[in-house]
Amino acid sequence: MTELIKYTAAETATAIAKGEVTAVEVAQAHLDRIDAVDKKVNAFLHVDHEGALAAARAVDAKRASGAELGPLAGVPLALKDVFTTKGMPTTCGSKILEGWVPPYDATLTKRLKDADVVILGKTNMDEFAMGSSTENSAYGPTGNPWDLGRIPGGSGGGSAAALAAFEAPLAIGTDTGGSIRQPGAVTGTVGVKPTYGSVSRYGLVAFSSSLDQGGPCARTVLDTALLHEAIAGHDPLDSTSIDAPVPDVVAAARMRDVRGMRIGVVKEFAGEGYQAGVMQRFEESVELLRELGAEVVEVSCPSFTLAMPAYYLIAPSEASSNLARFDAMRYGLRVGDDGTRSAEQVTALTREAGFGAEVKRRIILGTYALSSGYYDAYYGSAQKVRTLISRDFDAAFAGVDVLVSPTTPTTAFPLGERTDDPLAMYLADLCTIPSNLAGNAAMSLPCGLAPEDNLPVGLQIIAPAMADDRLYRVGGAVEAALNDKWGHALLEEAPAL
Repeated sequence: MTELIKYTAAETATAIAKGEVTAVEVAQAHLDRIDAVDKKVNAFLHVDHEGALAAARAVDAKRASGAELGPLAGVPLALKDVFTTKGMPTTCGSKILEGWVPPYDATLTKRLKDADVVILGKTNMDEFAMGSSTENSAYGPTGNPWDLGRIPGGSGGGSAAALAAFEAPLAIGTDTGGSIRQPGAVTGTVGVKPTYGSVSRYGLVAFSSSLDQGGPCARTVLDTALLHEAIAGHDPLDSTSIDAPVPDVVAAARMRDVRGMRIGVVKEFAGEGYQAGVMQRFEESVELLRELGAEVVEVSCPSFTLAMPAYYLIAPSEASSNLARFDAMRYGLRVGDDGTRSAEQVTALTREAGFGAEVKRRIILGTYALSSGYYDAYYGSAQKVRTLISRDFDAAFAGVDVLVSPTTPTTAFPLGERTDDPLAMYLADLCTIPSNLAGNAAMSLPCGLAPEDNLPVGLQIIAPAMADDRLYRVGGAVEAALNDKWGHALLEEAPAL
């Protein structure tokens, strides 16, 4: 039974469809794994044993009836706790939503259920997706399965850790400044930020509405593509949803051929602050792309150096507006409501008790940036920088099919190392933020271990908006070549838990 947790999602779905194993057996194997290791990893905030087994039984009944099963039917999945789930708690990693059970499913949740995916539970995250290490969760940090004393990335560290710990073969994350790709890079897994607007945000608890994007996470490029296909597509309930066909990402993942493609190396993603072992693995990946038949050229995007300050004005500004809804009247926690205090006093006491330090820091920063007399100087200027970054991408993509860079400047750092230095923490997203500001698509996949600490390094691939299939074409080719070179997938080198 234990080997079932090592199957890829594609292998699991095939085995279920052929009747070689039941969906209930698969779900139970993963629930057993969670019970065995999650006290050490803390990837899950809520495990839905009964719901998962009921969903699995429904898949088995469907198969027994002779009905055709979808490409991911019966495959278990870990869902980031920022999507609403009817009848299952949603906390966003915050005390202010503790105990809140949504009355409806997010569109993404509904599409997973419609695809007969088995949702195991909700995963740990930085509070309201604000963080780069999953140390800002109100329910304790998540450990990196490669080294439990190190961060699993953030804010989707729980989803990435669940994959690397073999607690689930599929997971969902959200990417506001890199929260799918950065956890993927430091845990040796694959994460994709789809084009902004191509996966519905209806039912995604908003942090920064113009940047947030849900997306797929898995242990292989093909599994990520299968999940991408299941969740993407137009949604009339989301006003930012793109009404256009989704590229055939599954066919692209299976192509595994980059011959004839032009690939740009971003000149600005290098230099001081980049770990030597990270750059070594990245440069080897670039050479590999040449060997596979791609033409590699250097590309300069000068405005990318301004992306970090622009992001940390835009995202907190939107967060300060979005989080105003948590006022002790409508959701979860309420403090001081003993009949002696005004509504304003109860709201203030609830926010003081319910929000963590990083959330308060960003609300204050965002409120200041939006305040009268400062709006043009801060928020307005940041939006102008955002336009410059989009123009840099447009100019680059006029000459290349995709861009590549390291996903993160360093490998996973020790828990607690940067908690007292927010600026050092923010640098973990240095390479990922420009794509969020421009709204295009990006992927991180493993490209080896850094020699100095033997921890995973991620290769980032960036594609134009609505050209997500290019990510999978390049990612599939790199993954296949590296697995051939190593003789196995990188995760097989992870220590046993």
